[in-house]
Amino acid sequence: VTPEQAQILTPEALQFIATLHRTFNSTRKTLLQKRVLRQQQIDQGILPDFLPETKAIRDDPTWTGAIPAPGLADRRVEITGPVDRKMVINALNSGAATFMADFEDSNAPTWENNISGQINMKDAIHQRISYTAPNGKQYNIRKDGKVATLIVRPRGWHLDEKHVLIDGQVTSGSLFDFALYFFHNAKKSVEIGWGPYFYLPKMESHLEARLWNDVFNLSQDYIGMPRGTIRGTCLIETIMAAFEMEEFIYELREHSAGLNCGRWDYIFSVIKKLRQDPAFLLPDRADVSMTTPFMDSYVRLLIKTCHKRGVHAMGGMAAQIPIKNNEAANKAAMDKVRNDKLREVKAGHDGTWVAHPDLVKIALTIFNEHMPQPNQLHIRREDVHVTAQDLLNTKVKGGKITEAGIRANVSVSLMYMEAWLRGAGCVPIHNLMEDAATAEISRSQLWQWAKHGARTNAGVQITPEYLLRVLDEEVDKLSKEMGEQRFKASKIPQAKIYLATQITGRDYSDFLTSLLYDDIVELEKAKANL
Repeated sequence: VTPEQAQILTPEALQFIATLHRTFNSTRKTLLQKRVLRQQQIDQGILPDFLPETKAIRDDPTWTGAIPAPGLADRRVEITGPVDRKMVINALNSGAATFMADFEDSNAPTWENNISGQINMKDAIHQRISYTAPNGKQYNIRKDGKVATLIVRPRGWHLDEKHVLIDGQVTSGSLFDFALYFFHNAKKSVEIGWGPYFYLPKMESHLEARLWNDVFNLSQDYIGMPRGTIRGTCLIETIMAAFEMEEFIYELREHSAGLNCGRWDYIFSVIKKLRQDPAFLLPDRADVSMTTPFMDSYVRLLIKTCHKRGVHAMGGMAAQIPIKNNEAANKAAMDKVRNDKLREVKAGHDGTWVAHPDLVKIALTIFNEHMPQPNQLHIRREDVHVTAQDLLNTKVKGGKITEAGIRANVSVSLMYMEAWLRGAGCVPIHNLMEDAATAEISRSQLWQWAKHGARTNAGVQITPEYLLRVLDEEVDKLSKEMGEQRFKASKIPQAKIYLATQITGRDYSDFLTSLLYDDIVELEKAKANL
């Protein structure tokens, strides 16, 4: 622990982490085991459905979520990105309404990334963050008060933080990320006119939302903060969560800031959860759009649910980034962003996500034109009636599996995994800003196609051998493009070994990040410091 890191890892902060761990880690583990048991039921043909035991909550029209907290009434454009220092400054200065600082899918959780990220969060909240680039360029926070409201996304319940042991046990990545940010910044965030705000990822049950609510209550009590000061926005990015949207809001109630369409992880979850059933085969990733039946149904249900309960219904990510030196390609990419944001605001969303500062203006222009008021909570969408069958309708009109789609999946998976193993969790690939979710879709599709012997539009059957051959060819292609020296210095060979285990239709890791995590854990250094 360096002197700078020690300012974050204080005895008092570590004691707080230990308190949360000792109070909640056993519940977390129990809930993760429930996921395993539910997956076994799905594999046996018991498909997801609305829960009969919570019908009374869904049918009760009298309860609502919390009123919007300071800095969260108008969330028309949210920029997201990892917690490195330059990104944090650029995002806060971007003109977006809020910035989701991400310790999850766009952050590779190395010890250095996590702790420097916490330092950056503290400096941002205490309004002293600055950065000098290697070329001498200075980055500072804007002084006109138009800084984006900060929202932090900790890791999901399934991820561990192996650099910290409590009573000899590895601690939860979720509790670790949450605890350090909350402990150091909660009171200051209220002082500057916001509050401690969080995005809550990857949940599969309202009981997991209940656990977050319990964590929030204990944490506020611990530092003498009034309950209800924290706000949490739940990402609906698993197929299981889509059937429990009202329950998620209900569990968080006084802490609820709404729901978000985590669209890429949602597609990944649909493939993952239903992967044993050939009836749910999906075509090329490029053919699965927001107008695909299961995606359209989930969006409409989310907007109706949120507005019924008085909370924000946030739209999804535009992953496009500006394309330099190709005006036609750049125009096509930006047009896709405009069309996506126009569809969202017209559907009734209260805000949307972008991954690059240059897209903020495009999204703002669309939302300002069609949503002059701070949000659209008044649009009830009572015309919407979504059934379980609608949420599970994965038929894609005109969709097909192509060799180009297979190669794109292999390429994206390889390049993302290579970057992640180097400690980078947010990577521009093929003119899109990719995080873990898109790599998850890519490798899960390959697994699904191999498992069920799907055929391409050219009639070629997809077998494990076929995919492993494509993997070899894509690695060879990258080797030639990179040159011998760069290739040897890269993590491509390592990524190839891992990816080869995930695309044969046999072994399947629940999350790539869990599969790769041990490679970025500094165990030897940790042992030396014990």
